Amino acid sequence: MLIQNLMLFGNFAKFKLRQLFTDEKGEVNIVAIVVLIGIAVLLAIVFRQKIEELLETLFGTIQGSATDAIAPGGSGGGGGE
Repeated sequence: MLIQNLMLFGNFAKFKLRQLFTDEKGEVNIVAIVVLIGIAVLLAIVFRQKIEELLETLFGTIQGSATDAIAPGGSGGGGGE
């Protein structure tokens, strides 16, 4: 799940970079943008463990809520097998 999210983020970042370099509207300070991207990547590497824990907690909560909502006999409106 985490690998899929990282791949999605990578594809989005690649798209945005391609769009940035091919867009010719206005002046773009590319050095500043590259530095900011570098800082973002560095922060992601430094706080990788905390980010993974946060994502696991969030997805666990979402999955638990979804399971409770569709569980037979729960308050999700019934329905069973």
